[in-house]
Amino acid sequence: MKYYIRLDDACEKRNLKSWNRIEELLDQYGIKPLVGIIPHCEDPMMDQYEADSNFWGRVDAWIFKRWSVALHGYNHVCITKVGGINPVNQRSEFAGVPLDVQREKISNGVAIFRDHGINPKIFFAPSHTFDENTIVALKECSDIRTISDTIANKPYLHDGITYIPQQSGSVRNLPFHTVTFCYHPNTMKDADFENLEIFIKQYRGRFADYEIVETNHKMDLVDRILRKLYFLRRK
Repeated sequence: MKYYIRLDDACEKRNLKSWNRIEELLDQYGIKPLVGIIPHCEDPMMDQYEADSNFWGRVDAWIFKRWSVALHGYNHVCITKVGGINPVNQRSEFAGVPLDVQREKISNGVAIFRDHGINPKIFFAPSHTFDENTIVALKECSDIRTISDTIANKPYLHDGITYIPQQSGSVRNLPFHTVTFCYHPNTMKDADFENLEIFIKQYRGRFADYEIVETNHKMDLVDRILRKLYFLRRK
């Protein structure tokens, strides 16, 4: 059993106090998460936070201490009401968007990363939603071949992309081979930090450094049943 921590919505405008707090907590227990970076954030929800002029320097510091980083969309603005192939929500920056627009989003996002000396190898979409065109755009416009998302028991390979499952928005004891807990530091409350630390103390041995997984495993019957039950429950 392996647990990962994923941190969403890192960008220039963010809740710096909360991000500092989660970084201190994870450093205390030696946990190296995956951080989703919005390269060109236009989400009005982020306007409540002050811009950090040293944001990309902070990203470099995360990478230096072996945190992983991911391309988290392009501008973090949902423009459709489509769930795509991972319909956790019925809204998306990518799902239902024409291929040429998705190519442009991926290309522009990757270019910003590369301007700062980073070549992203992992992707996950805002609201968890993307479609087949997203996969095509990633293959054509980036070196990304890993996605942190979808519901499954363990990482699997499909159509040249490795999917590392992400099943929960907070820590809890789940009986799966690989579990990713997704946190949004910008909106975390005191109780979220406290519960996370309690859980880490209890299950520290199950937490692993986030890594790009190489696997030949295909989505099997267990994965398909888990996926079906998950989305039936959400409905």
